[in-house]
Amino acid sequence: MKWDAGLLQWTREPENYRISEDRIEIFTQPHTDLWQRTYYHFRNDNAPVLQLSVEDKYFSFVVKAVFESKCRFDQGGVVMYLDSENWLKASVEYENEEIQRLGSVVTNDGYSDWATTDVDASIKAMWFRLSRREDDFCVENSLDGVNFKQMRICHMRHADGAVPIGIYACSPEDSSFRAVFTNMELTECRWLAHDGQAPDQED
Repeated sequence: MKWDAGLLQWTREPENYRISEDRIEIFTQPHTDLWQRTYYHFRNDNAPVLQLSVEDKYFSFVVKAVFESKCRFDQGGVVMYLDSENWLKASVEYENEEIQRLGSVVTNDGYSDWATTDVDASIKAMWFRLSRREDDFCVENSLDGVNFKQMRICHMRHADGAVPIGIYACSPEDSSFRAVFTNMELTECRWLAHDGQAPDQED
């Protein structure tokens, strides 16, 4: 199923953006971010988020993110934002002229974590695939939109019923950049059921 731009809803609509049938551009505003409590102790919940509500309990959402980031922490990618204390995001976050952080953040009940790996700063485009199996989720990334690599599997405590999924972009420091999102698509769940060892027997 192709992405229906007419059904998208903003959480914190940015000042500067463009939406067409197959392309979304966000120009970030300085000092915008998504983070809750952990390690840094601050709570930042002011990044623009654009999402579509999906009722299916099994699906995959794919998006290509192209970014002109240039300042530390500039980021943009895929997101499932339930509320200020419960959300999941994945992006490429600018660090310096040599490296960026390809990472994901899971926030449950107001506490964030951050799982990352370093990628070269020359990378300016990344595909993301977010898959749902009931209240469990898988995030993957790809350089070509064909070969995806697993980033993480996680549980979202409050992801029952319909969930909103979409895109975000932000600049936590005094910066602004353009993030472009294309090739957005909802498909059947590409994250297959686990067929390994049997579950433990309950007493």
